[in-house]
Amino acid sequence: METFISELVAELPIDTAVSRVGLVTFRSRVDRRFYLADHSTVAAVQTAVDNAMTNPWGGTRTDRAMEFVRTMMLTAAAGDRSTVPNVVVLLTDGYSNRPSLTQVISSDVSHWP
Repeated sequence: METFISELVAELPIDTAVSRVGLVTFRSRVDRRFYLADHSTVAAVQTAVDNAMTNPWGGTRTDRAMEFVRTMMLTAAAGDRSTVPNVVVLLTDGYSNRPSLTQVISSDVSHWP
């Protein structure tokens, strides 16, 4: 997983400040690893990803991860820019433990910041 994310990040124009990357990991709880404004180079993001990735055990609360991203990551305080479209990439190990909650949150994604 770390290799995939590192290769993906390498393709983004982070060094020119066009793109910003934040990272959360989740299982039964959500852990913010870094905000959108925390790192401004590809190398810094790749190092932060390498340091943040663990192999957590627990449930797959996709609903909590999506809600956290919407309310805590896509904010001006976290580095979100209202003039730039947001792209959220969600990687999971399987099915949500709360599919009905995940469906409710994902159906509202077009109204996210």
